Amino acid sequence: MPRGVHPSHATRHRSGGPGGGGGWPRLGGVHPFERHLSEPRGRGPVPDGAYVGSAGGSACGDVVRIAVRVGDGRLTAVTFDAEGCGATIAAGSACTALAEGAAMLDAARIGPGAIAAELGGLSPGKLHAADLAADALHRALSKACGAGVPLAGHRPGRVLVGLSGGVDSAVAAHLCAQQGHDVVAVTLKLWADPEGDGERSCCSPQAVLTARGLAHSMGMPHLTLDVEDAFRAEVVEDFMSEHAAGRTPSPCVRCNGFVRFDAMLALADRVGAQALVTGHYARIAEDGEGPLLARAADPRKDQTYMLAALGPDALRRVRFPLGELTKPQVRALAREAGLPVAERRESQDLCFLAGTSRERFLVRHAGMPDEPGEVVDQSGAVLGRHRGHRGVTVGQRKGLGVATGEPLYVLSTDAAANRVVVGPRERLATRAVPLRGTVLHRDAARVDRVKLRYRSDPLPCTVAGEGGEVALNLGAEAFGVAPGQSACLMQGDRVVGYGVIAAT
Repeated sequence: MPRGVHPSHATRHRSGGPGGGGGWPRLGGVHPFERHLSEPRGRGPVPDGAYVGSAGGSACGDVVRIAVRVGDGRLTAVTFDAEGCGATIAAGSACTALAEGAAMLDAARIGPGAIAAELGGLSPGKLHAADLAADALHRALSKACGAGVPLAGHRPGRVLVGLSGGVDSAVAAHLCAQQGHDVVAVTLKLWADPEGDGERSCCSPQAVLTARGLAHSMGMPHLTLDVEDAFRAEVVEDFMSEHAAGRTPSPCVRCNGFVRFDAMLALADRVGAQALVTGHYARIAEDGEGPLLARAADPRKDQTYMLAALGPDALRRVRFPLGELTKPQVRALAREAGLPVAERRESQDLCFLAGTSRERFLVRHAGMPDEPGEVVDQSGAVLGRHRGHRGVTVGQRKGLGVATGEPLYVLSTDAAANRVVVGPRERLATRAVPLRGTVLHRDAARVDRVKLRYRSDPLPCTVAGEGGEVALNLGAEAFGVAPGQSACLMQGDRVVGYGVIAAT
């Protein structure tokens, strides 16, 4: 079977069954490729109200444009245009034949393999044409996904799975399929940076292509949701402004809490899915008042800190099938299922920094170049020079460029004066942590511990105060509490709220 084609899907369309025109049959000994090339299906202008996707324009010069109009969950009109070699024109025609009249989720199954099969097979040198046509189609479908229109009716057992292209989300999707769910896969496009490393990011254009191919290989429809504007506004702008102020933000907490899950839950409604599934390592627990996040069975992979901003309303519709598993168990399941990503390395947590540095990113996207300044002790005595205060964080020891007889740590940064204050480790110790922007899902008296960094262990604590600005009284000393980082507020192993660490 050619790559990217699900057997039932390819057979249905080649035979002219439900969901598409079925393409050109072999008539009078004419090969389907020749028929699509000589009498291209649907080549013409963009229909009124259509969503348009284009792909190509690289060194080969081939370009495909696909336009789709969506109504009542179907592609009611599909046209294409193409420039370049004959294979590109034939692939555009084949893609149009497969997609026209198809249900939205059937169209979302069409990949390069399905297009190649519609053409009667393609030689290796012509497969790029099927890649371009499929990519153009999915870019058009992506615009429909972002337009807020209904895409499919509700179906019992249907779930939307966030698929990043990595092993964790792939196994989550596989487990759902094994349980008999009707799985629809979605990948979010959050950021595109020509200087970044798209292979190490979970949300780049390269990640979208990887996830789409993976979904199709598993027989699942795949949708792409472009939320780059929201990601820039809610996450990237905050990241830049916090660093400008000398604080250390938690972008992943903001992304999950204010962008990623909101977008996927809204799409779940439009594809008729009853639940949203992701490959995060976390659990959901009920305490009689509603759902709460709970720590994963594998403490080394637990991701509740990154998910702390998710509230009960979202959690009612979210599922985490990996919450009871360890990473080795997940990889073993992937190998057993023959998933091609079984050994794939982890993606970078800060997806928009993949392949670049924080300092370089701030220069290019915020116009904030490094400004050398003084490194001082708590008395104000100058000990050396730093390359830029935005490149350091509270608690940092290495890379300060200061040589003394004892180890020194960053105690604070003064953005206005462009100074970095350093001192011995004991000066980092604190038992009082002020928070801003605090959100509690249970009474403050139930908070008995807090996680102050992603990789740190929870510390015992109590909460004093009401509203968004509260104070944590720690039961043990904390070192390197960094303003701007998120505080994950817990009762036992359950997350009952979160806040942002204010200046201590």
